Amino acid sequence: MKFIPKSLFPLLLIILATFSSLSLLAADLDSAKAEGLIGELPNGYLGIVVENPANDIITLVKDVNEKRKAKYLEIAKKTDSTLAEVELIAGKAAFKKTQKGHYILVDGNWIKK
Repeated sequence: MKFIPKSLFPLLLIILATFSSLSLLAADLDSAKAEGLIGELPNGYLGIVVENPANDIITLVKDVNEKRKAKYLEIAKKTDSTLAEVELIAGKAAFKKTQKGHYILVDGNWIKK
């Protein structure tokens, strides 16, 4: 059995951490929604439901929203639409797709679907 050279060990750890964090992002998002920490906003982005959230929840919401915005901008450009139009459609789709028991923001109030 061959061993990994000590010089490559730090690189291996970084690669493993990267793959782990990618799968954890989806798991964390689902978990945070199920725990009622975050919910869907009518503009197609995530919002924080609880007061004084942990830093990892703030980071998760920020990361997901940045990725969503990049995708919305891409769609807007391809369809000759505005960002606001795409966000509105995405928000409606997110509300429709939200699982029962998860939160959505309606008229300024978080409600469980």
